[in-house]
Amino acid sequence: MSDEPWVRAGASPPVFGVLGAVVAWGKDGELLALKGPRHRAVLGRLLVARGRVVPVDVLVDDLWIAPPKGAVSAVRTFVAALRRVLEPERAARAAPRVLVTEGPGYALWLPADAVDAWRFEAAVQSGVGVEEALGWWRGPAYADFSEEAWARAERGRLTELRLQAVERVAAGRLSAGRAADAVPELDAHVTEHPWREEAWRLLALALYRSGRQGDALEVLRRARSLLVDQLGIDPGVELRQLESDILRQAENLSGEATVWDRAVAAYEQGVGARARLESTVGLLRSLAITGGGGLVAAREHRVAAIVAAEELGDPELTARVIGTYDVPAIWTRSDDEAQAAAVVAAAERTLGAIDQQGTLDHRPSVARARLLATIAMESRGSGSPRARSAAEEAVEIARRLDDPNALAFALNGLFLQTFHRTGLAPERDAIGVELIELAGKHGLTTYEVLGHLIRIQALSALGDHESADHHAATVDQLAAKYETPLVTVFTSWYGVLRNPSEAAYRDAAKLLDGAGMPGLQGGLLALAVLTVRLREGQPLDTDADYGPYEPWVRPLLTGNGLDDAPDPPQDLLQELLWTLLAEAAIAQGNKQAMDRAVKALTPAAREETAGSGLITLGPTAKILDRLRTRRTAD
Repeated sequence: MSDEPWVRAGASPPVFGVLGAVVAWGKDGELLALKGPRHRAVLGRLLVARGRVVPVDVLVDDLWIAPPKGAVSAVRTFVAALRRVLEPERAARAAPRVLVTEGPGYALWLPADAVDAWRFEAAVQSGVGVEEALGWWRGPAYADFSEEAWARAERGRLTELRLQAVERVAAGRLSAGRAADAVPELDAHVTEHPWREEAWRLLALALYRSGRQGDALEVLRRARSLLVDQLGIDPGVELRQLESDILRQAENLSGEATVWDRAVAAYEQGVGARARLESTVGLLRSLAITGGGGLVAAREHRVAAIVAAEELGDPELTARVIGTYDVPAIWTRSDDEAQAAAVVAAAERTLGAIDQQGTLDHRPSVARARLLATIAMESRGSGSPRARSAAEEAVEIARRLDDPNALAFALNGLFLQTFHRTGLAPERDAIGVELIELAGKHGLTTYEVLGHLIRIQALSALGDHESADHHAATVDQLAAKYETPLVTVFTSWYGVLRNPSEAAYRDAAKLLDGAGMPGLQGGLLALAVLTVRLREGQPLDTDADYGPYEPWVRPLLTGNGLDDAPDPPQDLLQELLWTLLAEAAIAQGNKQAMDRAVKALTPAAREETAGSGLITLGPTAKILDRLRTRRTAD
């Protein structure tokens, strides 16, 4: 998928809906006339492909059980009609920007928010706006193609995602102390989907917390009867434990919302707005480190706290609110790019306001160091010269002030800005070494963990797996001791990198569900499986969802788009993504693309494409040798 043609044209693509019948809306929100069922079937089939090419012969087979004579021409007619509807203002001879011809077939090039199902999936993955996203469903997914084989798997996947979302919203209401509000929807949910044990558990717990203990026990008995009598299985451990807890009125069933609400109310009565804002950021920081829902909640409320601080008109307070959120970051792709941009803008405004007031000017100060470190952190992967200079200045200030906390934060920002070219693993390893020493000396636990994770990545790139193994074992011990559960995601994936297999990566990917890290999760499993298959010489999956990595995978899968592929992002996967482009260049004999890859990868000639600590395509030297051999042969 690519939104670049639309950006260049200054236009907006249509918006598509598949959470119900397949529909499309124009720029003014009007429903577009998609003509007959086969036109909608072509559109639906291309939407299922999510930007990948669907060959014409596949479209023919999907549209007809027994294709008539002239089926190929009919498909082309349907495509032409769809193009007129989807791009009514396109000039007669202008190239299509949305329904494009590629190689043997067609593809839809759309931005990530152009399809309601894609937006819904993003909301569920991030945990933000899930309740609103459930309202986007107009009926069963791809409702007008319920019998079509090509839609079956996607319908099933989206339906399961919707059921999980319903249960997640209900769980959120329980956590917020709104048990009674959760009961009606859960009651309808279990009636429609009686085999979902988690739904029964949530309903019984909601009833219990609403003061309806008898109803809660009756729900559990009804669940047991359905499972035993109709499926021949006993309820799972969680349902059995809940029944036991209700019978003995266990303390853990009451929830913590009431106690929390009382504490918050008392605090707000005795403390002013400024103090509440600063302490709120401290709470958000603690929430973020717990991962999962805590990380999502922290991201959701962080910008609101900054906005509130700015409204008070106190730049130094705003600087503290922005800079206190020094949550260590190991992954170089942002979980929420729009939020990151908003934080950077606020930090820059605050620096400007402080300079105008002359309170801090350009003198060394902890507040200034933290604002600069924030700019570096939140600009990760952007390749911005400003972000790197901000990181370097933050480190310099923190060293001059001899402030270990500020220095650790600034070093994290500097780490995230050491990707302006390939081959910088030694520089990142040095940052990891310093962080471990600094954090160990001053009791900065989270930064000690970060230092070990950085070294795992850097040593993987340097091919020193024995040392990386040591750091992985150490960081697992620290994570268990200090309750930082997100660490196991990275060490588990590193364990698979050491002995890669498709099955092992699929198991490791399950750890990302609910971890609250969409910037890490999106497309990673598909990319990992591709690396395994590429190294083993197996067929590559052209239908997998490669997410943000699709522009660098597409040329290898389809033989198209190599010359248009942008440089990979300046992040932990840039060597690996350059290697994918190199493989495509070799396969196509594209000398210009080969030259481009050689230039980019040469600084990493002594490294491996394992800088992420998660996936690898082996030594960079091997792909460089193959590139040079092919260039010489040509």
